[in-house]
Amino acid sequence: MIRTLSREEAIDRMNTYGKRGLPFLFLIDFELKRPIVLNLNEVHEKELLYDINGHSNSRELTPSKEEFFFEKKPISRAIYSRAFQLVQRRLQAGDTYLLNLAFPTPVESNLSLREIFLRSQARYRVWLNGQFACFSPEPFVRIQDGQISAYPMKGTIDASLPDAEALLLGNEKEKAEHATIVDLIRNDLSLVARKVRVKRYRYTEEITTHQGGLLQSSSEIVGQLPDDYQAQLGDILFQLLPAGSISGAPKGRTVEIIRAAEQKPRGYYTGICGLFDGQVLDSGVMIRFMEAQPDGLVFKSGGGITARSTEAEEYDELVRKAYLPFFVTTEALAR
Repeated sequence: MIRTLSREEAIDRMNTYGKRGLPFLFLIDFELKRPIVLNLNEVHEKELLYDINGHSNSRELTPSKEEFFFEKKPISRAIYSRAFQLVQRRLQAGDTYLLNLAFPTPVESNLSLREIFLRSQARYRVWLNGQFACFSPEPFVRIQDGQISAYPMKGTIDASLPDAEALLLGNEKEKAEHATIVDLIRNDLSLVARKVRVKRYRYTEEITTHQGGLLQSSSEIVGQLPDDYQAQLGDILFQLLPAGSISGAPKGRTVEIIRAAEQKPRGYYTGICGLFDGQVLDSGVMIRFMEAQPDGLVFKSGGGITARSTEAEEYDELVRKAYLPFFVTTEALAR
């Protein structure tokens, strides 16, 4: 049974492992109340599987062409509308400038969470037995040779649309949302690093899903850490949490509004997962997330809300983001 830690225990363990150069895996929930930090020798495949940008403990393979079904049963528009309107009132009052609003979508599938982990394609994948499977495309921070890099991801569009990249990069709402997050992450990194700068701004990447392709925009922000950074890995990470891209700005006040709008803890959804291999720390934001609940499986997803957001578009984006990141044939997509 995997034991969760207090925030203080997690920070101390990460600092200790970092100072000694001991490889470890970590999962940190959005509320920072149930972090998990494990020496890699303590990770058992029957309890937890991970693949962090190619570093994996999974040796199983599942045929990628096996038939599967995945049916979404989205929350009602009325439930979403109440939360969206609450957020809009807070935006108009100036309490927040950008807020990531998320909800669970009940789903039905013939695949187990473990099977979904094994079949999914993503940079950051985690399966925690009896709890969840995550298959996230979004990096959080990477720490290597004294440099910390963050990669906030904001802005999504159907990749099959004509001129999809131009539409995404030219969308005024997406421009404003992305600029706000980049500014927030730059300020966050300044808490732990010096010489912080934006290295790449609004580059695009395509993600393959069972529904087709999605185009997403990201930026890269870098900074220089102090010489003894490996003995401070826990302190550094917890100062940056929760991730700005899935909370909003200003972060503290926005998180309070998220609690009021969503009314339930997020748990590990929109927390972070990562691995320190003894020299390099790599981590991802746990978006694209399926969870086991008493009534069945739910897919948790959300999107950034600004004063320019429209309810219908944001609701559709929340539903569209509930997907399985499987490579499928053109014939399968057409069915």
